[in-house]
Amino acid sequence: MDQPDIPVDRLLDLSGKVALVTGAGRGIGAGIVRRLAEAGAAVAVHYRGGKEAAEALVATVAGDGGKAMAIHGELTDRTAVESAFAAIGETLGPVDILVNNAARQTHSTIADMEPDEWRDTLATNLDAVFNTTRVATDAMVARGAGGVIVNIASIEGLQPALTHGHYATTKAGLIMFTRATALEFGRHGIRANAVSPGVIHAPGIEENWPEGVKRWLAAAPLGRMGDNYDVADAVLFLASPASRFITGANLVVDGGVTVTPSF
Repeated sequence: MDQPDIPVDRLLDLSGKVALVTGAGRGIGAGIVRRLAEAGAAVAVHYRGGKEAAEALVATVAGDGGKAMAIHGELTDRTAVESAFAAIGETLGPVDILVNNAARQTHSTIADMEPDEWRDTLATNLDAVFNTTRVATDAMVARGAGGVIVNIASIEGLQPALTHGHYATTKAGLIMFTRATALEFGRHGIRANAVSPGVIHAPGIEENWPEGVKRWLAAAPLGRMGDNYDVADAVLFLASPASRFITGANLVVDGGVTVTPSF
């Protein structure tokens, strides 16, 4: 069946949509919030810690003419997730776009890793995504209006790095969970895609990881690290009508590092 043509100036238009971005007080999450708000969406800025940063971001969005709210929640707790969605619904309306960005990353070899570190990483990076996806899709299916889910994975879900085995495992799982979600819920008009960033610049990274930055810059065909808006723009595309026939995809945003030969 042919779909209606969408004018170019409306392809990235999210006016009238409500988005929830998890782990959104700073960094990549904050960039995603700003971009979705610029496209017209009302955005719920989720945080677990960092209330002040989340509220400051909400104020920034409002100052730019957008609409946003800060929402606290422990995403590994299903009841807390349901309460967060209910609060968003009361203030902004039902969630049309879910961006699962919140994640935990620590550094440990498998040989030295304690069970608690392993379990905590899986809980934050996978259990929480299952909870938000389950609550979101229940509501989207009931409304019958479709919806969009974008999961922030990582190129480490495709190839691990030393001391990141637990993190890489969760991101590989997240990519497959995204595909499974797309398969199951596509018939309800719900699209699910992943974005897998490479190294994204953060304050102090050159000082704290100089040898890693040097290796990255030498390997990346585009010759730079990514920034928050490189990821945010990919999310905007996948959340927008411009990607209306894309689901189950994993969009790699890494400056070309994963095409570089490793031998």
